[in-house]
Amino acid sequence: MQKGPKDFPQKITAWVGSPLSLIIHTIFFSSIFVLGFSGLINPDYVFAFTTNILSIEAIYLAIFIQMTVNRHSEDLEEVSEDIDEIQKDVEEISEDVEEIQKDVEEISDEDQSEEEAERIEINKFKHIEDTLQALLQEISELKRK
Repeated sequence: MQKGPKDFPQKITAWVGSPLSLIIHTIFFSSIFVLGFSGLINPDYVFAFTTNILSIEAIYLAIFIQMTVNRHSEDLEEVSEDIDEIQKDVEEISEDVEEIQKDVEEISDEDQSEEEAERIEINKFKHIEDTLQALLQEISELKRK
């Protein structure tokens, strides 16, 4: 799968949810508060600055998260459509297998019928042969008398 601009929101949301992001955010905001409480920066500015930064970050993260959710929804719809197509294919294959089974049964029945007919013919010929041999024996006995 090609990576592109659509992957950017996913990368951002993945990074924000990582331990590294937690560490960086913790260090950043701790540093800001330390600077504010140490008196190096006016504490009013610290709270205004962090509030603005957090608000902007939250807005962008919400947008990126929604974009990721939308992308996953599209992917799920595609997978759902693929599953529907596969189910249809499986049903068609199942019908084809049933037809093949019926054909095999018919062929098997035809083979059995042909074999049965052959056995009957062979038995008829054996009966005729036996009858002819019996007649030949009777004729040879009549000749001897």
